[in-house]
Amino acid sequence: MTYEERKAWIDGATYEQLLSKWRFATVGSPWFQGKIGKYYSKVMFERKKQIGGAAAVTASKAIGWGV
Repeated sequence: MTYEERKAWIDGATYEQLLSKWRFATVGSPWFQGKIGKYYSKVMFERKKQIGGAAAVTASKAIGWGV
């Protein structure tokens, strides 16, 4: 997947989708490295701020921690 394809996915993802990928990614995932990693975290934290604390907690509980 190219940088532009990853960026497009990030731009279209909900906070819950971003958080899920963030939480369950394998160590060293290319989603969280370099330029795209910085973009991902910027967008994710902007979305969290937009939806507010209560909705962020709800999203976190919805995706759980898996095992």
